[in-house]
Amino acid sequence: MADRSLRGMRLGAQSLQSEEGVTFSPRVPHTYRCETCGRETVMIFSAEAEAPDEWECKYCARTATRLVDSLPVIVDHSDEKIPRTHWDMLLERRTRDELEELLEERLSVLRLRRGGQQKIGA
Repeated sequence: MADRSLRGMRLGAQSLQSEEGVTFSPRVPHTYRCETCGRETVMIFSAEAEAPDEWECKYCARTATRLVDSLPVIVDHSDEKIPRTHWDMLLERRTRDELEELLEERLSVLRLRRGGQQKIGA
């Protein structure tokens, strides 16, 4: 039985696949410059892929801009939506006078529930 035992391999130590007959796709380097820290980062993309105009800087995690012929690409952010807060959405549905009236109604309910005429928050 000892002469027929199976031998194992360590996990992740070696691959059983070889690179014979594998052709890699053509690759293109793109340079990104961070205006915050001034460093440049070179990223390699497939030649068929469209490189993004912005990339996260690996040194300071801010936004770096792609360089074309040593000049940064101009990125248009005009189509991006500005995030709205809960207050902005509330003001779309109600006027400020309506909100004041609702607040007074709720405060009066709370005052009655407490049993006294104490002012809340004052």
